[in-house]
Formats: sequence, C-alpha cells, structure tokens
Amino acid sequence: MDLIKDIDNPLSKMATINALLHHKMQGFFWTGFYLLDKGELLVGPYQGTLACILLKKDTGVCWTGINRRETVIVPDVEMFEGHIACSSLTRSEIVVPVFNEKGKVVGVLDVDSKETDNFDETDKQYLEEIVHLIYY
Repeated sequence: MDLIKDIDNPLSKMATINALLHHKMQGFFWTGFYLLDKGELLVGPYQGTLACILLKKDTGVCWTGINRRETVIVPDVEMFEGHIACSSLTRSEIVVPVFNEKGKVVGVLDVDSKETDNFDETDKQYLEEIVHLIYY
C-alpha cells in the first residue's frame, strides 16, 4: 500500500485504510478502529454510520479480539453472546487486533456487514496484512 508506506503517523494511516476499505470493498457497511486509551476502548477513525464511542470492557467482538490477541470472525452477530449492537443493521463482523512495534495490542480494526457470513479466512489474511502496515 504505497498510500501509507512513507507516513509515520498511525492515525493518518488508519484514516486512509478506513476510507480505502469502506469505499472499495463490497459489503463493508461500517469500517473503523477502536483504540485502547487508559484501559478503555474508544472509537478512533472510522467510515460509516454513527459509532459507539466507548465499548464496555471485556464485552463484545472487539474486546474478544483484544483479549485473545487474534482476529475474530463472526458470521452472525445474533449468535455471538455479548455482541454490542452499535447499529441494528449489522449482521456479521470481523475484528483484527492492531499491534504496535513492541507487539502490544493498541486497538482493533472492526468491519461490519449488513449480510450474514460476509467474512472469511481470505478477509482475515489480507486485513491482518493491511493492519500490520500501521506501525511498520
């Protein structure tokens, strides 16, 4: 991604990644980052409908990705216990942890779709590669 390779600002990279994914990927209804700040998970740069500003600790898909330190694919959010519904239109979701240069989780990329079963292992692979570019 030549768009961000020479930029040394993580927030600028996140904003650009959001815009690119949101407008180029079919089925990406909400695309954004949630960032850890003093133990809280707060909304960061995003594209889409209004977001939840603060996500309740250790609840929902985003916190699951942080706590497990791995990507979480949810084919049907109705089947995910503790799902946080910022939009009633969301049907499936993928969350990719963001690691800084020291290997610490600093947030997640969260992508929602209006369709169930919209995300797969291919999405996981490429989104992880894209997110890796933020701090490297």
